[in-house]
Amino acid sequence: MRSFNYKEICNNLLTPEIVALLTKIYEYKGKQDLYKNAKVDVLEQLVEIARIQSVDASNRIEGIYTSQERLRKLVKSKTMPQNRDEEEIAGYRDVLATIHESHDYVPLKTGVILQLHRDLYKFSGKSIGGTYKVTSNAIVEEDIHGNQLVRFQPVEAWETPDAMESICDAYDKAINDQVEALLAIPAFILDFLCIHPFNDGNGRMSRLITLLLLYRAGYDVGKYISIEKIIEQSKETYYEVLLQSSMDWHEGINDYSAFVKYTLGTILSAYRDFSARAEVLTADNFNKPDMVRKLIEGRLGKITKREIMEEYPDISQVTVQRALRDLLKNGNIIKIGGGRYTEYTWNRESDS
Repeated sequence: MRSFNYKEICNNLLTPEIVALLTKIYEYKGKQDLYKNAKVDVLEQLVEIARIQSVDASNRIEGIYTSQERLRKLVKSKTMPQNRDEEEIAGYRDVLATIHESHDYVPLKTGVILQLHRDLYKFSGKSIGGTYKVTSNAIVEEDIHGNQLVRFQPVEAWETPDAMESICDAYDKAINDQVEALLAIPAFILDFLCIHPFNDGNGRMSRLITLLLLYRAGYDVGKYISIEKIIEQSKETYYEVLLQSSMDWHEGINDYSAFVKYTLGTILSAYRDFSARAEVLTADNFNKPDMVRKLIEGRLGKITKREIMEEYPDISQVTVQRALRDLLKNGNIIKIGGGRYTEYTWNRESDS
């Protein structure tokens, strides 16, 4: 089994491009802290939106779905799951809540990871929750003809417990040695995915652990902006960089940089989104139609009513419709098409 030294790995990642990403994240984190101290109550609206989007997006990446109405009720614990997909959605909701509320008391230990995985499946009849894989697995890709290709062969089942202990110990050592957490976190997550310790739920666990480690390092933007949603929107790139950085992983000579740059870009995107949304939320006389207006104005190209509601799942359909009607009446937006295919775009001519 290969060894892990995150201090050495992270030192090799300090390229000009990665340092520039880190610098930008530091700047935006400072701005976020100012907003958090000034408008704690107002920003709770972002927390609610992000929770719904995170539960939805992380499960959708794995092909787990329910309706938007059912999703909102599940996230708010106002209903019980009715099928297998909803059982897994409810499990993710509860693990996410644990990380949001208790991250300072949830250390990165193998026993804790097993507990989180157990809770991910607590509504399910599956017996795999909280146990490592008992048979070796493979990461496969299926082409349009249904042919399967092995993209990566993870660690064998019998090696998994020791491998997990190794990466957890190596991460703790790196953080204690003052290694930059924003570099150590994606390096750890890449190794976690290459080990692929569970028979099911590895992708969702990787995203939950990412949030846990970011929060513990003081980067809690994922509480206000869904990092999982950003990953879902760029999942083709996510899979590409994962493949790129996992090449020669078993030999210990893989290049972490592609996956690290992608992760840092995702975090930076979340901070930028937070800054834009917080500016609207903390403005005087803020209201929900303003959120709809700012969303459309900031979007180059077209947007549907459904996409607006996915961005702001806490805004009712009636409020969205009223906002769209007023924006059309004032000439701020242009309506394209009709019926279920209706789209909207900001009237850039009206800006001048």
